[in-house]
Amino acid sequence: MDYKMTTKYFSPDEFICKCGCQKIAMNAEFVSKLDELREWLGRPVWITSGFRCAEHNRQVGGSPRSYHLKGQAADIVCESGVDRYQLLAAAIRLGFGGIGIDKNFIHVDNRAEVVKRIWAY
Repeated sequence: MDYKMTTKYFSPDEFICKCGCQKIAMNAEFVSKLDELREWLGRPVWITSGFRCAEHNRQVGGSPRSYHLKGQAADIVCESGVDRYQLLAAAIRLGFGGIGIDKNFIHVDNRAEVVKRIWAY
């Protein structure tokens, strides 16, 4: 992996495709927004899924139009209801375009549609 990414809080390893292909192509603007999220929360966050190659995205049942394929999405661990609430509030405040809520993680993405989306899994 020879990928240069400027970020205050994250390492490239946190965004690399989890299938083992070693692909990573994160959008710089999106990663900067994740840094803002981390800064606003004032505590570390753990990313379970960043960039996904097309094959891995299919294997995990991701949407064919997933923002993970574009390097513009991340799934962030939530360990409690309070954690989930804080992440959700921060994601809304910072203007993430898509926010998916699960029991164990919050998905955030950088979609640019006029109509923002929030959903539950």
